[in-house]
Amino acid sequence: MASIAAQRRGIDAVTWRSYGEKLEANLQDLSERLKRGAYRAKPVRRVYIPKADGRQRPIGVPALEDKIVQRATVEVLSAVYETDFVGFSYGFRPGRSQHHALDALSVGIQGKKVNWVLDADIRGFFDAIDHGWMMRFVEHRIADQRVHRHIKKWLNAGVLEEEEVRRAVEGTPQGGSISPLLANIYLHYVFDLWAQRWRNQQARGDVIIVRYADDFVVGFEHRSDAEQFVAALEQRLQGFGLELHPEKTRLIEFGRYAAERREGRGEGKPETFEFLGFTHMCAKTRKGRFAVQRRISRKRMQRKLRELKGELRRRLHHDPHEVGRWLSRVLQGHYQYYAVPLNYRALAQFREGVEWLWYRALRRRSQKAALSWDSVRRRYTSRYLPRPRIVHPWPNQRLRVRP
Repeated sequence: MASIAAQRRGIDAVTWRSYGEKLEANLQDLSERLKRGAYRAKPVRRVYIPKADGRQRPIGVPALEDKIVQRATVEVLSAVYETDFVGFSYGFRPGRSQHHALDALSVGIQGKKVNWVLDADIRGFFDAIDHGWMMRFVEHRIADQRVHRHIKKWLNAGVLEEEEVRRAVEGTPQGGSISPLLANIYLHYVFDLWAQRWRNQQARGDVIIVRYADDFVVGFEHRSDAEQFVAALEQRLQGFGLELHPEKTRLIEFGRYAAERREGRGEGKPETFEFLGFTHMCAKTRKGRFAVQRRISRKRMQRKLRELKGELRRRLHHDPHEVGRWLSRVLQGHYQYYAVPLNYRALAQFREGVEWLWYRALRRRSQKAALSWDSVRRRYTSRYLPRPRIVHPWPNQRLRVRP
């Protein structure tokens, strides 16, 4: 636990507890430095967390006082920009969540004439943000010079990695509370306003757009619209130091008539795409109506099961009832996010995977006699591992939007 807590500390190694021991005096001193311009942003400490594809995602951990100032700045700027941000932007905004974005996408595909889907990814977005353009965008809306100076300090503070401070000339480290807002501001001007204008002025058919941070999906009625949009988008991004990831950006046939049309051409089932941890597939309800089925991404499920396998091994000699209570919380958290309509089977598969991993851990733990499957189920898994149930409503019940 100590190592985890240490990872969450910035370069100053100051904890909330130690800072809070003289909270009023520390905040007063910070306030005075902010007023007279003596506040200095410290480099962020870089740590790495594993990604689904096995690579490492870099995360920046700011110093504690930088966290305080950033949070206060975000509170003020969010109130300003909420009046500007467009409706199809969902990431890191008050009153909006990943499930609002997911529901907007499903409602859009099912309610509009969508036949093609652009599944796009911006290569290394947070590391590629151009500081010059970033400051232009902020200055376009915010007149306070003190805010400009603070943002410049955070962008230029640099990163501490392997005991060496590397000054940043572009990008914003993920991890600080200001980074998501800056990302939204950057993409608001680079993508959102441009895409909204393109949809209104250039598209011949229906177009839906849903963006969550740097992850976005665009649906089109006509393939010609989709191809023109991609070409124009690539040119647009290049002007701001960004590019689409060539291996992670795909245009696929998807929608109400995709299965029928592909079958008529002698092709296989419609392709699927990933968005916010779910694989999206063309499906039908029991009444034969078209629906967008969302299932937990196989890669995410496998990664989570691998993590649980390692943690069960670490807890091998803990009390089984304590382990059971921990696994119960893990499953409840999993259901809280992934328990959407038409995803019950994937939830049950995940529970079965957890049950099997725990069974193997308990057998390895037992030294006297091998535990039977029925015994483990009766004494532990049926007691502690909750069975899945759908907790999220159908998209059109919770969200009525124009994506």
